[in-house]
Amino acid sequence: MPKACELKKGSMVSLNGAPHVVEDLTVRSPSARGAATYYHLRFRNLVTRQKEDRSCKGDDPFDSVSVERREVQFSYLQGDSYVFMDLADFTEFELKATDIEDQRQYLREDLDGLVALISEGRVLTIELPDVVELKVAECEPSIRGATATARTKPATLTTGLVVQVPEYMAPGEMVRVDTRTGKFLSRA
Repeated sequence: MPKACELKKGSMVSLNGAPHVVEDLTVRSPSARGAATYYHLRFRNLVTRQKEDRSCKGDDPFDSVSVERREVQFSYLQGDSYVFMDLADFTEFELKATDIEDQRQYLREDLDGLVALISEGRVLTIELPDVVELKVAECEPSIRGATATARTKPATLTTGLVVQVPEYMAPGEMVRVDTRTGKFLSRA
């Protein structure tokens, strides 16, 4: 049974019998002597996708959840469903667009490094790699001599994600994007 002080972003616990993942964590240490450190946790239910906030002390226990992690690959989009292939046994499964609302802007066909979270034979969600490579679909034209300054401009990627890129970037170029923050890292 993990304690509140052991949890971090991405940790999974069971709340009210349902699997939840830690989305956000804030630690508050009061300045008074002998005062307990408080943890404000924001959980997301992996089944219903609802958020739940809890404040607790560092030694408050949480129930652990048994989740199997399997490596998968994004295959293709079929209507409003995303089809993934399990790389161990090559079976396919679908997830609705609403189930992966936050992750779908980083998905491109044949994307490797994805992990499916499975509990009781049901795929709950997917975890993205920390960095993905995506193609710039459109952005403003580059300005001559823009390499000397660190100005940025918005660029729309092929998946629909909009990120701030350096002014010298042009449509068709590949960029590396951090999936945790949604920010441009570098050219690919």
